[in-house]
Amino acid sequence: MTQTQPDVSFIIAAYNAAGTLAKAIDSALAQRGMSVEVIVADDCSTDETRAVAQGYGGQNVCLLALARNGGPSAARNAAIAKASGRWLAVLDSDDTVEPDRLQRMIARAEEAGAQIAVDNLRVIRTDGTPPETMFTERSLSQTPELTLSAFIRSNALFQTTHNFGYLKPIFQRAFIEKHALRFDEALKIGEDYLFLAEAMALGGRCVMEPAAGYDYHIREGSISRVLALHHIDAMIEGDKAFLRNHTLDAEAAAAQEFRTRSLRRGRAFLVLVQNIKDRSVFGAIRTAWGNPSAVAHLSMPIAARASRAIAPLRKLIGQQADLTAIDGATRSRKG
Repeated sequence: MTQTQPDVSFIIAAYNAAGTLAKAIDSALAQRGMSVEVIVADDCSTDETRAVAQGYGGQNVCLLALARNGGPSAARNAAIAKASGRWLAVLDSDDTVEPDRLQRMIARAEEAGAQIAVDNLRVIRTDGTPPETMFTERSLSQTPELTLSAFIRSNALFQTTHNFGYLKPIFQRAFIEKHALRFDEALKIGEDYLFLAEAMALGGRCVMEPAAGYDYHIREGSISRVLALHHIDAMIEGDKAFLRNHTLDAEAAAAQEFRTRSLRRGRAFLVLVQNIKDRSVFGAIRTAWGNPSAVAHLSMPIAARASRAIAPLRKLIGQQADLTAIDGATRSRKG
């Protein structure tokens, strides 16, 4: 590691990432106009992840070999505790960053006196689909600063294909340490959202860089993940803790109510899906009767097996559409 304080500490939580980790590290080390350190927190991988990180000895890359598997939040927290840079940048172990990304983001943040910055994402798929930006540069340029209310409202469940929760922020480390902010280790889905929401609720200003500097790689199995009831329950509990710890203004409070309703509808929907899979007619009726809005989600796509399962209930539900493929094909942010 360097003796002087680096401009940026890249935080990489890694688990069985031997096939992609080197590209992530290389992209971090290739930042122009910035001094960087890379901290890889290995979450008890069973492949060659640790060997890959160790291969960068003497190149400002530090390996933290965690003693137990605690999930992405625990790994990131361990890396944050080790970091020494002026700025913290989270980088997923299967993603990469463009060489001028941090220079652009830090310049924009420091010019505005902001403690947080986000930029556009470039979505890269392995199926041959041409890369595309997640948001248009024009739309982000019209929103120079991301507000807490806009961020919360964007993160309602099942509302849009993409939302601001996918963005990968950088944080002024002094601000994070001042408020002792850490990722919620109880969350496996939505931990990124809550970390940024808390930072903004504590007064952190977040500027938007319209250019795409983060390459978000979508691979088979990389972000397709089971969204189960316990995930939504954990998000609901996380939001409750968030509200206990922070007082929101009227706009943010209204956005939070919108998000809370979406989580409750999403939970009811998962119960309804399970009722249908179990061919529990009375359970499905009870769930639909108690949560009519959950039925609206039945218009989303579903796998063939769930389509067959719903057949006996179509007349009762009054829907000809299929169900969402919640059991393994729902996209969520990578941890």
